[in-house]
Amino acid sequence: MRLTAFTDFGLRLLMRLAGEPDRAFTTDAIAVEFAVSRHHLTKVVGALAAAGLLASQRGAGGGIRLGRPAAEISIGAVVRLLEDRQALVECFRADGGACTLTAGCRLKGRLAAAREAFLAELDRSTLADCAYPAAASAA
Repeated sequence: MRLTAFTDFGLRLLMRLAGEPDRAFTTDAIAVEFAVSRHHLTKVVGALAAAGLLASQRGAGGGIRLGRPAAEISIGAVVRLLEDRQALVECFRADGGACTLTAGCRLKGRLAAAREAFLAELDRSTLADCAYPAAASAA
C-alpha cells in the first residue's frame, strides 16, 4: 500500500509534536524542519485540527500541539482519517469507478482484506510508540 504525501506529512507532523508534547510549534517551523511545502502542511494541520488531533492557538505564544495524549492516538486511525478521500483502487471509489472488470472481479475482496490487515497492524501502534524523541530534533 502506498500512502499519499498528505498522510505522510500528517504522520510526520504528529510524531514530531508527540516528541515534545509541551511545546507549541508553528506550521512554518515544521515545514522548514521537514523541508515540505508550507501550503500543503497547512491543509494537513487543518484536517488534523478538525478531527481533534491537534489544538491550535493564534497569536503570540501560539502554535499547534497535540489535541489529546499521544498514547490515545492510533496510527491506524490517523491513516484512515487522512486517506479517507483516496481509494486504494478505482473500484473502491464511492462512485464505483469505471473499471470494466468490476462485475466479475475476484481481486477486489482480496484487496479489501489486505487493506484491512494493513490498517489493523497500524492500529497496534499509538503515536506515543512512534514519537520523535525531543533530543533527536535538537540536532
